[in-house]
Amino acid sequence: MLLRGEFVEDGTKILLRADGDDLRVILADGVRTTTGPVELRAQLVDVGRLQPGDPRVTPVTEGRDTERWPRPGEELFIRVTDVTSASPVLSVNIRALALEPWRYDGQKVTITGNFRGRNLFGDLPGAPGTSRYDFVLRAADGAIWVTGLRPRGRGFDLDIDRRLDTDQWLDVTGTVVRERGLVRIDATTLAVAKAPQVIEVAEEVVVPPPPPSPLDVVFASPSDGELDVAAASPVRVQFSRGLDPKSLAGAIRVSYPGAGPDVAPPAFQTTYDAANRAITIRFAQPLERLRTVRVEILDTLKAFDGGAARPWTLTFTVG
Repeated sequence: MLLRGEFVEDGTKILLRADGDDLRVILADGVRTTTGPVELRAQLVDVGRLQPGDPRVTPVTEGRDTERWPRPGEELFIRVTDVTSASPVLSVNIRALALEPWRYDGQKVTITGNFRGRNLFGDLPGAPGTSRYDFVLRAADGAIWVTGLRPRGRGFDLDIDRRLDTDQWLDVTGTVVRERGLVRIDATTLAVAKAPQVIEVAEEVVVPPPPPSPLDVVFASPSDGELDVAAASPVRVQFSRGLDPKSLAGAIRVSYPGAGPDVAPPAFQTTYDAANRAITIRFAQPLERLRTVRVEILDTLKAFDGGAARPWTLTFTVG
């Protein structure tokens, strides 16, 4: 998302302040704060929707009691990936209304935007529901609801439920209103407008992002080479970061190395503990006594970010 505000410090925390509200900030590598109004690009993270131990929430939850985990919506923060100084607004437009609606609340404005019907493209998270003809107007980096008038007039009659009409542009004059978290314009006049002229620029060379780092095993029980392991013991393996649970199927292999073809490999089931980034392998029957057991993690196992597991082998002997 794109946000505008000012950085403030609260002890060791960095906050983004706008319209009297604060939001916790975590800076990505190489990103620095600056004084004065800023525009920043960031990812919104809802702690309550993720599991304890997820690396995306570690910077704000490390050392916290996981038994008192917040519910969805209770704790939010943003991970900032880019910061620039905010340039002064020279004219009111949809982008300005979307970024700083509190500056224009109650003011009469005239804006130009692309007709988007009754939010046909999901530009906004909700609807004001003030009339049967409410519609969305969009421009670069922003969108706003328009209420109070049916979208028709001299030279146009638009259907709010028809996508074919969304190639039209309108001039809207009305009063800015903020209500229940939504920004709208109570329109007094509508008129056909021309689409802004598109200036073609040379395409930038897109550099692909670096691949995610490999997923590593950081702990195992029993340990590699251990002797006299109990036949009914499970195997626990902890990883360097969280897993994609869907990739577990077929990514683990257990065998009796050196056993003849008439000896079947052990049957097992796995469970994944997201909080500890660990899997537990439990065997359907006790392992055969005095056998060597080999557990293999294949590179088809994936981390939550798509990074492949580094192939890994554990060997131990049953007592």
